[in-house]
Amino acid sequence: MISVKGATIALSIAMVSLQGGSGYKLETRYPVPGNGGFDYLTIDSAARRLYLSHSTQVDVVDADNGKLIGTIPDTPGVHGIAIAAEFKHGFTSNGRENKVSMFDPATLKLISKIDVGKGPDGIYYDPETKRVFTNNHGSHDITAIDAKTGQVVGTVKAEGDGEQAVIADDLIYVNSEEANEVVVFDPKSLEVKKHFPIGVAKTPTGLAYDAKTKRLFIGCRNEPKMVVMDAVSGKVINSFPIGKGVDYAGFDPQAKLIFFSCGEGVLNIFREKSADSYEDAGAVKTQPSAKTMAFDPKTKKVFLTAAEYVETPAATPGGRPQRSVKPGSFVVLVVSK
Repeated sequence: MISVKGATIALSIAMVSLQGGSGYKLETRYPVPGNGGFDYLTIDSAARRLYLSHSTQVDVVDADNGKLIGTIPDTPGVHGIAIAAEFKHGFTSNGRENKVSMFDPATLKLISKIDVGKGPDGIYYDPETKRVFTNNHGSHDITAIDAKTGQVVGTVKAEGDGEQAVIADDLIYVNSEEANEVVVFDPKSLEVKKHFPIGVAKTPTGLAYDAKTKRLFIGCRNEPKMVVMDAVSGKVINSFPIGKGVDYAGFDPQAKLIFFSCGEGVLNIFREKSADSYEDAGAVKTQPSAKTMAFDPKTKKVFLTAAEYVETPAATPGGRPQRSVKPGSFVVLVVSK
């Protein structure tokens, strides 16, 4: 028989586990106008801007108050945004037209459209080589673009569908969702150097990195787990359960906290005690669909996009019901200490 006191203690422990020994909690929501799907978001911490992929456009909001600054139109099927501040250029990966839009972050005006591989998805900027890279799901490769000129300079033969990537020690590591491995390539020569199989889980999406311990933190959807990998050898160090539908990861090098945004509606947080020792710092309840995130190194806040969905019955017997975003429900969630 469990005493009332004992039950109260157990409930308290459960609440700490859910809302986080890390001290993080859901602070507020920024409503964003417009309808349609969404994917990655990017923060320009210095400029205090959030770039939000939103169906056929990118919404730009003030990171500190949620005010809509403007939109970048004509980005069909946009997945992600990369900023090369030193050249005053921004880039969007337009998945439905196999192009990247290069724009002016000051005015949000289009500069040019760049032909890349098929189905560009994740996009990121490497300040060392001054190149922007797009992970192309349709052609299973990665396009390299000169961030200053907007010219394509080559292709990485990744032979898989790249998801999140991190830049580390003159190399780029990218999760290959379909191959269940981490692909390592040289951003200068565009040569693939290594393939690191994950093994203990499948469908890797979110990826973060600690430069000090040289550890990769991989979020996998199939058998939802955080996998810790040695970035030098590819050895799997450990793995831990996380929420369903993970799509992005972040890392705070000062607090040694690892973040995974999961579509079921949780933000998993782990603490790195040492290179080979980790503890669960608790999960913050967010909102179903909040699968992607952006970590702000200045304020230590985590931003996530989410929306409510409505289902309509299948048009034909045995068909699949249709799911669409509820009009007016698109928001930015702000998680902070």
